[in-house]
Amino acid sequence: MFFFLSKTLNYFTMPLVIVSLLLLISLILKGKRWKTRTRIAGIILLLLFSNDFISNEVMRLWEIPATPYAEIQKSYEWGILLTGVTKAETEPYDRVHFSSGADRATHTVQLYKLGLIKKVLISGGSGRLIDIGQREANDLTDALVLMGVRKQDILVESESRNTHESAVNVKALLKNISRPEDCLLITSGFHMRRSLGCFANEEWPMDAFSANIITHNRKFTFDILFIPKYEALNVWQHAIKESIGYASYIVAGYI
Repeated sequence: MFFFLSKTLNYFTMPLVIVSLLLLISLILKGKRWKTRTRIAGIILLLLFSNDFISNEVMRLWEIPATPYAEIQKSYEWGILLTGVTKAETEPYDRVHFSSGADRATHTVQLYKLGLIKKVLISGGSGRLIDIGQREANDLTDALVLMGVRKQDILVESESRNTHESAVNVKALLKNISRPEDCLLITSGFHMRRSLGCFANEEWPMDAFSANIITHNRKFTFDILFIPKYEALNVWQHAIKESIGYASYIVAGYI
């Protein structure tokens, strides 16, 4: 039930869905006063959600920053790569199709080739409400091998459906062969806070390596301050999804 609710709730917290619902309600309502209020609320939220400066400042408060390679002071036995970066239903099926989070995979390969991680554990199965049988960890394995990671240096955990299950399953795989301090957690910066919380809750705390950074340096240019941008909507979507996810994980006892 928790898995179903967490997935369906995401759709109703998307900025464009919220704005669209308010504008739709303004068309349905008969009272002029509430019709005007909901329409104005929809327009104000649309301007808020599409403002690059505001969305960037909000996400900067949440996102765990990236670590420069030069600041990594040790070599880790395992890089724990969390999935969520490929498009399973995109054709043709004879290749791996990456979404916006491809940095998780490419930065993992860079860590491996720099000798900062010796092996990679890819964790993630199907996070969809309707399981189509495809496992993202298997797709990422194929991609990493093509990019130069030796297949014998890759361990796959392909059954977890969310971050909590990844933490449980990764610990089960590694508890007899490794230690938390020998592992480096790799995921998107906006997803890192929840991920660290899940692994710490399972008594497997790790160092973090954030990829797929979606914030930028603070700017005060005219386009950043005043021009509506679609990218800002996407940033807000991640911010809302992760903050709600973090809160719900606390309630569920996953963090």
